[in-house]
Amino acid sequence: MPKILIIDDERSIRNTLREILEYEKFTVDDAPDGIEGLKLINAGKYDVILCDVKMPKMDGIEVLEQVLKITDTPVIMISGHGTIDTAVEAIKKGAYDYIAKPIDLNRLLVSIRNALERKTLVDETKMLKRKISGTTEMIGESQIMKNLNELINKVAPTDARVLVTGENGTGKELVARWLHALSHRANGPFIEVNCAAIPSELIESNLFGHEKGSFTSAIKQRKGDFELASGGTLFLDEIGDMSLSAQAKVLRALQENKITRVGGEKDIPVDVRVIAATNKAIKEEIEEKRFREDLYHRLSVIIIEVPPLTKRLDDIPLLVDYFIDEFCRIQGKAKMTITKEAIEELQKIKWTGNIRELRNVIERLVILCEGGITKEDIQRYAAL
Repeated sequence: MPKILIIDDERSIRNTLREILEYEKFTVDDAPDGIEGLKLINAGKYDVILCDVKMPKMDGIEVLEQVLKITDTPVIMISGHGTIDTAVEAIKKGAYDYIAKPIDLNRLLVSIRNALERKTLVDETKMLKRKISGTTEMIGESQIMKNLNELINKVAPTDARVLVTGENGTGKELVARWLHALSHRANGPFIEVNCAAIPSELIESNLFGHEKGSFTSAIKQRKGDFELASGGTLFLDEIGDMSLSAQAKVLRALQENKITRVGGEKDIPVDVRVIAATNKAIKEEIEEKRFREDLYHRLSVIIIEVPPLTKRLDDIPLLVDYFIDEFCRIQGKAKMTITKEAIEELQKIKWTGNIRELRNVIERLVILCEGGITKEDIQRYAAL
């Protein structure tokens, strides 16, 4: 059922609206002022928010501004002291609608249903964009994930280079994609290079391109990934595995914003934001002379460390729910339930493969289990 939050300092208004909305099959929470309302919004998700304009502690326009910073949930402003100017200001600030008191209940219900339809369209559009771009949600409400999301939101709008560190399977590529998606380069290309998967003798050709005839198999000119990513983002995954000769050329490209194709002589200007990622201890690689210290300093304007799953066990229920929903939809099944004991069993596991391993286990459980997922199912299938 859609969930609605009512923020109003008048108890009678809150009670009346709650009674009507619950009769219409909505789930309802309420708060007596803006501060309490914002606490509820930070703690949970709502489909529509009803907010009074004139309230003690924090007025409705201030609440609206704060709400829009943390969620895209539609906000319907209500007021018994409103004027045309107040209504116009609320709409300009981002309110979905404005309704004067005494409230016309039919108009309110129509506005709520229209707001729900709008939210559904917004959510579907976001989902389609994520599918097209290959970007998936970053799921988690633990403090460590809130800090990570806050850092990403601060860094993304800039062109600062970012080094993403963390264990295998923690979601370093996902962080890179979100940095791109939230940047002013979002409409530009996102080019990913797995430095560990490309043979060392081919990495320079892949990154910088080559001219026809520059080596035996170079039968035609090829643009490199730096050129292809121009105007967008270049993601250098597992950069700790890049050869020293390629590192030297990447360093030059970062210093001068231009590259030279293999076998070529002409400098080619490039406008690219570089995000790199590694699961290695780069400081140790530098000491062992396997990674250039000057390149490290060029890449690490901002360092984002993605936490392992063992440091965010409180997020496992959310992750499990997300993956169950995803795989049940893929398998054409009704969404499966999972017991509290099963969740607790999952939280006891040492996830060496982190989110990737958990995702694989949930896919296995959705395929092999019937009905719901129990503690016994976890013990039986999670260790396969």
